[in-house]
Amino acid sequence: MAAEIVAYTDGACSGNPGPGGWGVLLQAREGDRIVKERALKGGESETTNNRMELMAAITALETLGRPAKVTIVTDSAYVKNGVTGWIHGWKRNGWKTSTKKPVKNVELWQRLDAAQARHDVHWEWVKGHAGHPENERADELAREGMKPFKPVRKKA
Repeated sequence: MAAEIVAYTDGACSGNPGPGGWGVLLQAREGDRIVKERALKGGESETTNNRMELMAAITALETLGRPAKVTIVTDSAYVKNGVTGWIHGWKRNGWKTSTKKPVKNVELWQRLDAAQARHDVHWEWVKGHAGHPENERADELAREGMKPFKPVRKKA
């Protein structure tokens, strides 16, 4: 039996915009057994929470060396609704919204679209900060990814 890949993704931002981070907990599973696990994180100095949520999903898919069956678990309705619904209309409309405005974060949506095209992807939404262990770990990774970009506070 081939391992199933599950990617738990999250983004975080201190200020919106502001310093942000993304985190991914990648697991290869055979049934209920985790056979391999990898944690990924990164960030940017001036970004938004939505951009970091997108970067987490993009990184999860781009990290996989070969096409795979992947479940992406996100607490971002923006990412899940965008990639499973809105993106089809955006592509039809030349990357414009239904109100003819340019799609925000278009370069990331295009990158996500290309990354998911290589894989058989299933998207799942979970409520954030609700005690889901793997989602909480992805949140920790996102916060760690943000740390190098946060200004150091001086003590008085």
